Amino acid sequence: MINLELPLGKRTKLYRFFEILPAFISYGMIIAFILLSIFWPLGAAVYLLLLITTVFVKSIGIAYHTVRGHSRLVRAQRIDWHARLMDFQSPVEAYKRVGAQSGKSFDFRAHKENLRLIAADPGSRPKPTDIYHAVIIAAYNEAYDVIQPTIESVKNATYDNERIILFLTYEQRGGTDIEAVAKRLQQEYSSTFSAFEIVMHPDDLPGEVVGKGPNITYAGYELQKWCDKNKLGYNNVIVTTLDSDNRPHPAYFDYVAYEYIAQDDRKHLSYQPVALYFGNIWDAPAPMRVIATGNSFWTIISSMRPHTLRNFAAHSQPLDALVEMDFWSKRSIVEDGHQYWRSYFYFGGNYSVLPIHVPVYQDAVMADTLKKTLVTQFKQLRRWGYGVSDIPYVATRLLTKQRNVPFWEGFARFVRLVDSHVTLATMAILVAFGGWIPLIVSPVSSRSITAHSLPVVVSHIQQIAMIGLFITILLMLKMLPPRPERYKRRRTLFMVLQWFLMPVTSVCYSSLASFNAQTHLALGKYLDKFDVTDKATLASQERARQQKKRQKS
Repeated sequence: MINLELPLGKRTKLYRFFEILPAFISYGMIIAFILLSIFWPLGAAVYLLLLITTVFVKSIGIAYHTVRGHSRLVRAQRIDWHARLMDFQSPVEAYKRVGAQSGKSFDFRAHKENLRLIAADPGSRPKPTDIYHAVIIAAYNEAYDVIQPTIESVKNATYDNERIILFLTYEQRGGTDIEAVAKRLQQEYSSTFSAFEIVMHPDDLPGEVVGKGPNITYAGYELQKWCDKNKLGYNNVIVTTLDSDNRPHPAYFDYVAYEYIAQDDRKHLSYQPVALYFGNIWDAPAPMRVIATGNSFWTIISSMRPHTLRNFAAHSQPLDALVEMDFWSKRSIVEDGHQYWRSYFYFGGNYSVLPIHVPVYQDAVMADTLKKTLVTQFKQLRRWGYGVSDIPYVATRLLTKQRNVPFWEGFARFVRLVDSHVTLATMAILVAFGGWIPLIVSPVSSRSITAHSLPVVVSHIQQIAMIGLFITILLMLKMLPPRPERYKRRRTLFMVLQWFLMPVTSVCYSSLASFNAQTHLALGKYLDKFDVTDKATLASQERARQQKKRQKS
């Protein structure tokens, strides 16, 4: 079997080279610009303008994909995916009925074409009633009022609960409180689904980091045993992993099952919904709202670019594929993004991610205090930025004799991987401060009109690029959940004014968190512990305040 795991302990020299490479490029870009600003201000100006022009061109594409992605998200949520899925139960009869109808929408034409192909050979596909969804909810020490809404959202899905297998997996290190919460939830929902199993992931198993990957993999082994016991074929089970605060759209499971049946090469696909961090958006602090909204729109944009789409947060994959590749990585703290590369190399390049254009709602970062929230947000983004650890993993499998994927296709993906991490670390800093650096650091005697005019030129480009920000704000206002009654109308105004914080959040969070992650990797100080994101609610915040008052008194 192909070795898919990340190395533990000492790395080879080649592996260490690629661990150092992203930080070398990121720091090098900043240092090179400063040196050019000192010794050759004109060269620094050209260098910066080329980079900013690249960002500007990308921003046009981002604005375009944002609008298209939002439109696709709205359309997909209007479709009755349960009815369309049930058409596959009797495809010949359904095609006779649907084929006589006229429809101009792309979605309707695509459904008609799927029916035509399935009706031509109905025995080649599984039936909707053959498909089971296994939902693995990963928890650490979250409270009942965080996990219960997630389970309730699964219960309220349009998919038949009798064909949903739910596994709630929690960490032994989470303490006795989470065990009590798990048992309470099992008691409340034991008769709701085909099965409701709780799994405790033991502490300190060999070869594991402290993270979500080992937890859900341990649950995956238990799910495999459950399917064997109940004589359920792995190829008829679709596994969805959810964090404890994830709430899938009611049509999500029907939509995934529909695509699973419609696709010919279903085993070599995973299914990626749109993550929207709007669950508690009205309650979260302003900086976290900006970051959450930006992350939400990035997942919308990604859904419109399938060739760049990667596993992220909640996603689904067939059980037969997961069993073959030993589920998820137990050595990575970014098991979701890393799962893309595990699957890509395991299947010899025959693997891709299919967008599912309905949301899984998640929460913005919010802890019990503002200070703790600010720290937690940075740790979350640093963890996401530690996806940079995939660069040496990919490089050593692509650029050595281990390669089992097409070179140029794999190389293009590798270049996009490196570019995404370097861009995330450097561009916000260069765009925010680059226009002023030549004017500040270059000797007075060598300052030219170029150094004096660069801030003005950069400012004009930034003003044009603000069009994309206005589009984001308008779409955000359309997508926000209803304003809770506890907030007055001025809260909506603050939702707009919060975007003045975007330069601060881009530099202090996105860029610096990425630099932090790359620096850890380059120095060999590996992040081998999953920093669990606090999932506070208004109720838990109030409990924390009351406890603090009691301690003071």
